[in-house]
Amino acid sequence: MAELATLWIVRHGESTANVAATAAETSGAELIDLTHRDADVPLSATGEEQARATGRWLAGLPEGRRPDVAVVSPYLRAVRTAELALAGTGVPASRDERLRDRELGILDGLTGHGVRQRYPEESARRARLGKFYYRPPGGESWTDVALRLRALLGDLRRDHAGGRVLLFGHDALVFLLRYLVEGLTEAELMALTREHVIANCSVTAWSADATGRLTPDVFNDVAHLHRQGARPTREDEVHAEPV
Repeated sequence: MAELATLWIVRHGESTANVAATAAETSGAELIDLTHRDADVPLSATGEEQARATGRWLAGLPEGRRPDVAVVSPYLRAVRTAELALAGTGVPASRDERLRDRELGILDGLTGHGVRQRYPEESARRARLGKFYYRPPGGESWTDVALRLRALLGDLRRDHAGGRVLLFGHDALVFLLRYLVEGLTEAELMALTREHVIANCSVTAWSADATGRLTPDVFNDVAHLHRQGARPTREDEVHAEPV
């Protein structure tokens, strides 16, 4: 199957849930103060500015390096990031539910402390299985998300061979795209998750080399935010999981 020329993924801008999750973890609370379902969480004011700054970066790319198409998670925080970043660029965008964030089932809305207090048996099962394979009741494992991303990548390679594709999604997707595109092992992927927090509106990208294989360009990069005068933030999603 032919390869893409360039693949980018941009994590959504800072959301109100990112702010609430950080506050809850810091205070030792069991529950995160959320007023929306996960799919409807909006951007914070900082997140909107990050998205606009990303748009200024995209507008400044040479025409031959701009995305041909964008594919967006249907979750509001990603949709709004894409709307602001793509405004005026003429880049066509579509939504794909395979780019949604990982579903947490019964652990949704809990901090790590909350999981240990309310579901100690799940905390123990998670520790035994490991982060990669653990699936919370009613939710998804990292491998489940990798399966839907693998299918999406196959469709993108078929429909946009030789093209430049920009994705808007979530932090787990950034890690898992590295796993899929670069052929990482479970151990290598988990080491990345321990060493890095994916920044809001960060850019991760791959370009085809002389053999046509996608190779890494940048990872978790926020240089464009600094250049555009936006404040970078590095806040975890509501994952209720230890690093």
